[in-house]
Amino acid sequence: MAGSDGEQAVGMRLNQYPADPGGGGSTGGGQPDLASSPAEKRAAANSIENNIEPGTKKAGDAADEQTDAVVKAFDAKDGHGWLTSAAVSKAHKTWGEQVQTLMTRLSSEKAALRGTNTVLSGTDLGVASGVRTSSALDAY
Repeated sequence: MAGSDGEQAVGMRLNQYPADPGGGGSTGGGQPDLASSPAEKRAAANSIENNIEPGTKKAGDAADEQTDAVVKAFDAKDGHGWLTSAAVSKAHKTWGEQVQTLMTRLSSEKAALRGTNTVLSGTDLGVASGVRTSSALDAY
């Protein structure tokens, strides 16, 4: 599309595949960091439990202490407070809800990683027992 100065506008084409469909450095089009073996899933769940959850909790707690100090500093002392105090307090409440939502999500992801092997093994065993009970070869 030409502009008033004869310049060409840069557009986006959506009718073709991306140059790297795998999302960066993958081979065969798959995801490079997908945990698929039981050991990798266990390691991913342990990483969530031992690194990500404690770090997220620590960051949330640090924000609590700092935000409380800001709210107190800008709060009304002589009957006239700053609007900043109420705004920071409201933002802090939202932040706390978001941290809690993230912690819940991390916990559910950790449980899903740990439970996947059980679910898949149970499914495999259920299918195997169903196939085994209806085998025509048992009659011979």
